Amino acid sequence: MCSRYNLTVQVEAVRAYFQVENGEPYPPRYNIAPSQPVLILRLDHARERELALVRWGLIPSWAKDPARLSNLFNARAESAAEKASFRGAMRHRRCLVPANGFYEWTGKAGARQPHLIRRPDSGLMAFAGLWESWLGADGSEIDTMAVLTVAANSTLSSLHERMPAILQPADFDAWLDTRGFSAEMAAEMLRPAPADLLEHVTVDPRLSNARNEGPELIAPYRGTLL
Repeated sequence: MCSRYNLTVQVEAVRAYFQVENGEPYPPRYNIAPSQPVLILRLDHARERELALVRWGLIPSWAKDPARLSNLFNARAESAAEKASFRGAMRHRRCLVPANGFYEWTGKAGARQPHLIRRPDSGLMAFAGLWESWLGADGSEIDTMAVLTVAANSTLSSLHERMPAILQPADFDAWLDTRGFSAEMAAEMLRPAPADLLEHVTVDPRLSNARNEGPELIAPYRGTLL
């Protein structure tokens, strides 16, 4: 599962990593949570790469009342091509989600300890994602996304049984190319990351509150839980 992540580099680094020209400056974000606006990379109407802001929590295009839906912030890679909520996006609207790291928790309720999972160099990574555009009866339109997840690798299995599907730059074109690569072909690209790609660090328990922000949240934590 992926219920929080961060994106702390400036937009210039994102543009370079994803080989895209657009994108407005944004502040570093250390505690991104579902329902918040997030940055994705997708193809525009001309089939060119673009950075776009969407809401984290996918709303299927056929939904009558999004308020009645559970928050679809994750989609299981193994079933996304068949599930009604995701199959349209898996076929036609795949995207990449820029991130510097994501979080998982251990411990019992009331004493949950967050852990930051990141590359050893704290560099960028790309989650595989799906996006949708929902049109309300009043003409309002909202673009939303979900992060695809796979089974956790051996590095992370002690923290959680799932992890985001992480794609390498060599796979970006194929993942985004919904005309040349079917949903079934794309699904074969989604697998646990190599064990040596990521590390995990215990971080500040204040990260558990989605209202908290700031670089102090991801500093290695050696205190005790309150």
